Order: sequence, then C-alpha cells, then structure tokens
Amino acid sequence: MPRRTATMLASTLVLIALLCAGVLIKVPYSEMSPGPTVNTLGDARGEPVLHISGHKTYPTSGHLNMTTVRVTGAEYNMNIVEAVYGWLAHDSVIVPHDTLYPDGKTEEQSTQENAEEFSQSQESAKVAALEELGIPVSSRVVVSTVVKDSPAQGKLHAGDVIKAVDGTAVKEPGDVAELVTEHKPGQDVTFTVVPAKEAAAAEKAGREPEGSEKVTITTEKAPTAKNAPEENRAIVGIRAGLDHTFPFEIDIKLADVGGPSAGLMFSLGIIDKLTPDKLTGGKFVAGTGTIDDAGKVGPIGGINMKLVGARDAGARYFLTPDDNCAAAASDTPSGLTLVRVKTLSDAKKSMEMIRDGKTAALPSCSAG
Repeated sequence: MPRRTATMLASTLVLIALLCAGVLIKVPYSEMSPGPTVNTLGDARGEPVLHISGHKTYPTSGHLNMTTVRVTGAEYNMNIVEAVYGWLAHDSVIVPHDTLYPDGKTEEQSTQENAEEFSQSQESAKVAALEELGIPVSSRVVVSTVVKDSPAQGKLHAGDVIKAVDGTAVKEPGDVAELVTEHKPGQDVTFTVVPAKEAAAAEKAGREPEGSEKVTITTEKAPTAKNAPEENRAIVGIRAGLDHTFPFEIDIKLADVGGPSAGLMFSLGIIDKLTPDKLTGGKFVAGTGTIDDAGKVGPIGGINMKLVGARDAGARYFLTPDDNCAAAASDTPSGLTLVRVKTLSDAKKSMEMIRDGKTAALPSCSAG
C-alpha cells in the first residue's frame, strides 16, 4: 500500500475513533439556549395571557414580551461533541451541570420549584401593579408549606391564615419564625389561625377571613445543616408567606413556563390593560426581571440567552434589571436597545418615554 494512502487511512481511522470517543464520553455539563418569548398583552394557546374581570379595561397595542431560557434536562448526559459544539455556538451557553441542578436536584424537583416560583411571581406582579396604580390590596400572613413529618403536620395546613403566635399579632411572614424561635425545643407554641377553607371562601367573596381557632404545637430542634455548627433553635416545621385579596379578578394563564423572571413583564401588562393610555405606543418591547410586592425589580439568570430570544422575536427595546446590566451590555445583539430598570415605576416611566419617542433620555446599561 502506498505510504500516502496508508497515512490517509490511518488519519481517517484516528478521526473516526476520536469522533466515537467524543460521542460516547459523557461530560458533566448542561446547555442553555434562547427559549420562546410571549406577549403578555396577547394570547397563548388561544387564551389571553392576562384576563381581568370586575374592573374596566382598555385596548392595548404593541408587545410587552416576557422572555425565557431553554435548558437541557437534569437526566440528560451531554457528550464531548455536544459540549464543544455548544461552546463554539454564539446562541447557546454550556455551563456546569451543578449550576442548573445543584445538590443532585432532579428534573422533577426543579420543575416543582420553578412552578412554585412562577406562581409566587404572578401574585407579586399583581400586587405591585395595583399598588403602582394606587389600587389597595389587602394582605395576610399564611401557612405557605408544611414540612412532612414535622410537629405541624396535621395541625396546620397550607393556606391557614396566621393571626397571632402566643397571642402576639403577626404582620409579616418573618414575625412567625421570630416568635417561634423565642421558645426552646420541646416547648409549646400556640398559633391563632383561620382555617384554609374559611380563608379561601372569604377570598372568593372578597372579604376578610373570620372564625379563628387556637392550635398548640410542641416545637422540636431544627436539624443541623451539613458542616454547620450545632444550634438549639426551635421550629414547628412550616414556612410562612403572604396571601392577598384582590379587589377584582386578575388571571394569568401561561403553561410550560417556570421561575420568577416574568414578574416585571406581567406587572406592566396588567398596568397597560388597566389604564387608558397605551403603554407601548405600538412598539415591540421585551424584558425580564423578578418583582416583589413593593415593585422592586430583581436579577435573573440567562440574560444573554434572553436577549437573543427577544431580538429574534422582533423586539427593539429590552427592559433589563439593573444587576444584569453589565453582563447584558457586554454582548448585546445588534438592533436591541437595553433599558436599565430598578423598580416597576422605573419601567413604567421608560415605557412612556419609548411610547412618546423620547428614547435619547432612556436609562441605559454599560459594560463593566
């Protein structure tokens, strides 16, 4: 066999072997890529994303798109070839698997956690929007979750309204833990609660819940985290949260989306539907950001992937949380203008500037 032919054959065999190895060898990485965007002013699967009843609404125009990131599943085993391709591709990011699924978290656990965060973000979006418009919303401290096999299991239930702990009224979720930890493990603590069933009926009727009862629970010692110092803190095994009674119905319907990052865009969509002036002026605006009840906008993950998704969907402006500005400005897709926001009020003012064509004065993002 001629030397040249033998060399080419050997090279080909080596290449095939390397490719086979690249496909067979798995690496601990996951991929993030641009996900779909959804106009909060429009429809999704034939239904309005935002449906408001019991209050006057107004026509809207343009786009207020929430953005998403698509990620590989927790059980997906990426090979070397896929990892290298992802590293070279501009519109995807390869990250360590533990970044998306820390502590061995399963895909089911991650999905459940994202669903809970998405639900909470909807509530906060409604509260922040109505507060921004000067529409009062009543709130109350409730049992958010009950830990399995804890002292509270069977005595307190998710949705119970917590009026007081040991006779001291509670106004914030943090008050509950503070009052419980005044006890030593093994001591009794008495909760004054309105049962979840009555609370749900009251919310449906638009009134404050009534008919409280006292529930006594014996505390236990909080488990010590791995590698953490021993502590003697009393717990009952619940997580407290805030629930709200809205003066009219605001329904957010959007399937197959999780996490808290759509909060800002939901709030803006609600404001647009409840006010006569069209907030977008027909412009295509996308954005992202968590939001709390007070209207503070928080950072999110995957900002660069969301920018690409927004640009590909046709957005011209992108509302960017202040803490994500530097990363976003370092790699902004062409044709997309970043608008820095810290609060819902900031975002509303910026939308009005975009609508009125005063874009030169928009707060911008800078790299570094």
